[in-house]
Amino acid sequence: MRILVKVVQSGSFTRAADLLDTQKSYVSRVVAQLETELGVKLLERTTRSLSLTEVGREVFERAVGILGAVEDTARVVQSALGEPRGPLRLTCGVEFGMLAVGRWVDEYLATYPMVTADVEYTSRVQDLVHEGFDLAVRLGTIRESRLVARPLGELEYGLFASPRYLELRGQPGNVEELRQHSLVMFTGGAQRRGWQLCPEGGAGREAQRIDGPARLRVNNSFAVRDALRRGLGIGLLPLLVAADAVEANTLTAVMRDWRAPPVPVHAVYPSNRYLSPKVRAFVDLAVKLFPEDTAKARRLASTSRARAPGSQPGNAKERSA
Repeated sequence: MRILVKVVQSGSFTRAADLLDTQKSYVSRVVAQLETELGVKLLERTTRSLSLTEVGREVFERAVGILGAVEDTARVVQSALGEPRGPLRLTCGVEFGMLAVGRWVDEYLATYPMVTADVEYTSRVQDLVHEGFDLAVRLGTIRESRLVARPLGELEYGLFASPRYLELRGQPGNVEELRQHSLVMFTGGAQRRGWQLCPEGGAGREAQRIDGPARLRVNNSFAVRDALRRGLGIGLLPLLVAADAVEANTLTAVMRDWRAPPVPVHAVYPSNRYLSPKVRAFVDLAVKLFPEDTAKARRLASTSRARAPGSQPGNAKERSA
């Protein structure tokens, strides 16, 4: 069963053999043996791919549950010992992984010498059970009932531009003036169709939607940040993405009383699994570190200079004229 599960999760006999440190012929022979014993075909094989048959999927699902129960028995002992140990398989999005999760993993490995980490940054939402992951860090609303979701915090957003751009064009004083500026827009996730801006503590002001026109549209927030640093316009960024540039004074906050709705961030793991010490330790560490990262970014954004040195007051239309 363990070999069958590894073949399905890795997608090939060759990769499964590598992961199990054995020969491909042995892996193929064991799966064939299992099919003979059960009297059914479990896998459809071609020269380029393999897939589960209908009954094969049933066997695979049960095998995952059985192997999980076996692992849970060992985890009960580990829990009694109280020391996180063993490999942690983690997945998350590419950008948030580079932005925050990578630091959490480094801290985790430095804190717990008996653990190792296998981390996959991908834009694809992985099936944690079928693909053998212990947990994932995900942004947005979690709708999968099979998963337990523990809140880590929220990803906060703000408007930013370079001091050079503001020196040339001036600070927008309101949303209408913002629409007259060159805009750099992120085209992924909830912002695919534009910005939803909400006033902070502004009595009588309603949320505003800005759909463009944009000077640049791009589906990577780091590319948005770099374009803003080069003076191409005003853009909406996660505070964490902007933090280093704000600290270096290559970006400054714009219209700080307007923000996009924050995006929730969760650690998720299968609900039918015993929560092992290694998973619990990582989640607890993330719960501690993410608010620290967020607080620092929020502080930098709130104290960044509103105007570049040498710039003069004036709204967008006056300066562009």
